[in-house]
Amino acid sequence: MFKTMMARPLRVAALLGSVGLAGCSSPQTLYQWETYQAQTYEYFKGEEAKEAQVEALERDLQKIKSTGKAVPPGYHAHLGMLYAGLGKDDQMVQQFRTEKALFPESASYMDFLLKNAKKGGAQ
Repeated sequence: MFKTMMARPLRVAALLGSVGLAGCSSPQTLYQWETYQAQTYEYFKGEEAKEAQVEALERDLQKIKSTGKAVPPGYHAHLGMLYAGLGKDDQMVQQFRTEKALFPESASYMDFLLKNAKKGGAQ
């Protein structure tokens, strides 16, 4: 009888433990980052060529699109800044507009960058 009394609490404990562990699974992320964070870090360190950074971000962008995930905020803005540094104004404008469309909260900053880019091109 003692064995039967002890078996039930052990089963309950095992069940609660397994339910608790199931709750610890890693959550799905809203954005797919790929190497964006590393590329941003490299940009600010200034050690990697901008061309290589653009190449990596464009490659990652294709991966992200193929999985149907979303790019994180700032991804297209950062890519636009890299294009601006390379003198590729058309691609810069396209990236800023994409950032603005995907993240409307960035509209005033993207408009500011676009306005200043136009002024810089006119000089």
